[in-house]
Amino acid sequence: MRLSLVKLVAGAFLLMSVFTVGSVSVVFGQETDDPVKIEIYTRFYNNRENNKGAAYQAARAYLDKYTKDKDQYVDYLQKWVATYERDERKRMLPGLINEKNFTEAYKVGAKILADEPDYLRAQIDLGYAGYIALSSNNQTYSAEALGHARKAIQAIEAGKVPTEWAPFKGKDDTLAYLNFAVGFLTLKTAPEQAIDAFIKAAQYESEIKKNPRTFYALAAAYEAGPYKTQSAAFQTAYGDKPETPASKAALEKVNVLIDRIVDAYARAIALAGSDPNMAQSKKDWMVPLTNYYKFRHEGTETGLPEYIASILSKPLPPKP
Repeated sequence: MRLSLVKLVAGAFLLMSVFTVGSVSVVFGQETDDPVKIEIYTRFYNNRENNKGAAYQAARAYLDKYTKDKDQYVDYLQKWVATYERDERKRMLPGLINEKNFTEAYKVGAKILADEPDYLRAQIDLGYAGYIALSSNNQTYSAEALGHARKAIQAIEAGKVPTEWAPFKGKDDTLAYLNFAVGFLTLKTAPEQAIDAFIKAAQYESEIKKNPRTFYALAAAYEAGPYKTQSAAFQTAYGDKPETPASKAALEKVNVLIDRIVDAYARAIALAGSDPNMAQSKKDWMVPLTNYYKFRHEGTETGLPEYIASILSKPLPPKP
């Protein structure tokens, strides 16, 4: 006895608008002897709006069993499954990052961006995830994350808006954190670039601007980058030699960098304040700050406490 595919045809009728959007034609009047086909498709159809997980399982079961049919139902379900899996990957990505499952996060992110190369939300998440990973001494994804962060910054500055700003508070907050991530990811490999990123991050009204570690990182970038290069060059060219106009000019360039380092350390210490969680860092930072300050003030610490107390009232100086 042949079983009319009543439920399947009815489902197709109700899905006409969806099929039209997907450029899929529905053929009416199909019949089948397979009650399993009717049951699976009906299960998919009845759940597709309110229980997408169950609908997905039914769709996968249908495709596993009937893909060779190559009819309009198979075509529609393949497209529906692809859309569902794409959306699920987007939903999963932030959770994987929060769990610090970076291996899976970057696999999922790669699939998202393979489907949608300009999907900004994934670029933001994967860019900042590299900073989180590197904070745990995981450098595996630093280069990839740096590329994502830079693309995200460029897109946002060009006016593009993600599907949502969360977990950040908005455009400026997102840009602050992304620029901080770029600085952190380039601190060891390209400190000159890190300086630019940290200064830019500190321009936005966000928690980054209030975080003492932002300015400690800026001081470290100055030290590892231009100060290290120019002080070494000065010693090579002019060390233990009589002062000349050329050596005086070269020393002044080094002094400008020292002043930037002093400024950054002072901001870090001022922002650390009396926070007990920052007490050890604050103590550690006072050592280089004091040494640099004394070098620029004829060996004395006079005025240093007042300098620290007033530093946050001054604008952050630009990179020389």
